[in-house]
Amino acid sequence: MKLSNILASVNQVEKSKFINALDRVCNEAMTHDKELAKRVQKLDGQIKNASSGEIVQLFKLVLPYFEKSVKEQLAMLGVQASLLTNIVSRDGNSIARMSWLETLYLKEWGEIDRLSKEINNQFEEEDQQTDYLSEIRRLDIYHACLREAYFNDEAHNRDAKITDDERGILNILASKLDITAEFKNAIEHLVNQIPQNGVMDCLNAMRELGIVFVRRKDHLVFIADEVVAMLNRILGKDLADKHVLRILRTLSDAELSNILKAHDKRIRGIERKDKIKTIIAMGLKSHHMLKEDLCPSDSGLNERKERLKLLIEDLSLDLEKIGTTLDERADLIISCLNNSAEFEFNALSATGFKEMFASLQQHFPELNTMLQTEFEIEDNEALDVDKLRALSITPYDILYVLTNDEVKAVRDSMGLSKRGNPRLMILESFADATDRLIENYAALAQRDLAALKAENIEITEAEIGVKFEEVTKAIFEQLGLEVDEDLRRSINTAKDKVDILLSLSDDDVIIGEAKTCKNGDFAKYSTTSRQVKAYVNRCENAGKRVAQVLIVAPSFSDDFVESAEMDTEVNISLLEARGLKQILDAYKNRRNPKFSAKLFTKGGLLKTDLIAKNI
Repeated sequence: MKLSNILASVNQVEKSKFINALDRVCNEAMTHDKELAKRVQKLDGQIKNASSGEIVQLFKLVLPYFEKSVKEQLAMLGVQASLLTNIVSRDGNSIARMSWLETLYLKEWGEIDRLSKEINNQFEEEDQQTDYLSEIRRLDIYHACLREAYFNDEAHNRDAKITDDERGILNILASKLDITAEFKNAIEHLVNQIPQNGVMDCLNAMRELGIVFVRRKDHLVFIADEVVAMLNRILGKDLADKHVLRILRTLSDAELSNILKAHDKRIRGIERKDKIKTIIAMGLKSHHMLKEDLCPSDSGLNERKERLKLLIEDLSLDLEKIGTTLDERADLIISCLNNSAEFEFNALSATGFKEMFASLQQHFPELNTMLQTEFEIEDNEALDVDKLRALSITPYDILYVLTNDEVKAVRDSMGLSKRGNPRLMILESFADATDRLIENYAALAQRDLAALKAENIEITEAEIGVKFEEVTKAIFEQLGLEVDEDLRRSINTAKDKVDILLSLSDDDVIIGEAKTCKNGDFAKYSTTSRQVKAYVNRCENAGKRVAQVLIVAPSFSDDFVESAEMDTEVNISLLEARGLKQILDAYKNRRNPKFSAKLFTKGGLLKTDLIAKNI
């Protein structure tokens, strides 16, 4: 979830720890950063008075200083904070209950403790004649160096700890000795045992640093997408696990074996799924894996470059250039995957995403369990598209949780072409389904089942209202507007449910309502007015300014139009469904279309002919 949406989901008291942490960093940085000082002055020198949008902009500006501060203070909190940071920054853990994070911590602690005991037993059994380059000997060297780095402070009558400088040297040593992340954690546990208890205290300490937000009413912990990216940099991860999985799914069995062999892991008799699981657990740097491990050790430079070129095609990455050197190609793959979320959410409309998820659930009744396991989501959490979107799990991520054989089975059952990337074929099929609904948007608005069935669109009467709302969102997205599902989800309650939220900026929004009507003009003004005014209050309580309320319907009665124009409590614009489709058609037909959401803020019944003409 984005930082701006988390700020809209928590109250002022719950924001305060983050704001205080930001304020401390700003005060320290302003002494030598004039640009930052000017920004704070625009806020009257008080960050606590800033709007959510201003806080987000300030965070972006101060991020290098904030990251440095967090890195230093996490080191002071010790190994427990390091382990907990690794957990909260993982895929699927950006929104979780405190008790679930404690459960994940204890599970992780148990695995580290088990592995550290195994390593210690091997140390005790180690023969002096053991090959110098063997895994146990390399682990022993790293253990000796880490132990010295930790305890050398005691010789100078200081508390034992590993400084940033020492940590940097140890990281280089681990890289040169090929010590993977799981072994690094286990060896550190041998030297400086990670506490098994006190998780909640550590989580609260991280809250003081501004890393996490805690919503007290339901004990939910939030960590912003922007902060997750920052923590991954601090932890030295160049790709999230879900993106590493995506690469590994694309590789052949032989290439998976190459990666394991490069790190002295067993490959004989190991199934493909277990190879993938082992590689992810190793926590390898993706850049090194792509550049060095993917191909056989005797492969030439040109062969390695060509393999990365093919990988770019297999992953269907949209790159303007593919790079000329091996390093460039590896960097481009990593950068593209790290910045893929927005593109991947936009690849399918809200309708398309829901239809794809529902279809996959039919093919795989255990899909929810698979996703909960892969992304460490609490098993009593109801999984739907809104929840997945809030956790930054895209349609692509879901398809890559499925094995290659499972995806091909879905493709074949849908009767799709066997040529090309099967995951892309599935995505495109659901994008096409949304396009057909957009083409028949007016019939959908009028609840004209006969016209829809004549176009081979199978839909029930009960589904029409939801479909109209979702297709309206898809049209707004195709017009280049930001349909903010995270914010909508955070604002909605069981009683008040906004249909559509368009974000104009970090603070300004348009509330959208999609209304179908079977016979005649839409005429229920008093009911609709009460609804939208409740939604306006919800948005304003979340720190958002409502620039306009936009109601979309097949057509409006004269009384409805007059009442909307005379309403003094809220600004309302009315948009007929055929007119919105006319605007979209005009937008698509222009070579360089220019469209602004401000065209929807004129009030009253909008003149769609004029809007379409001026796009």
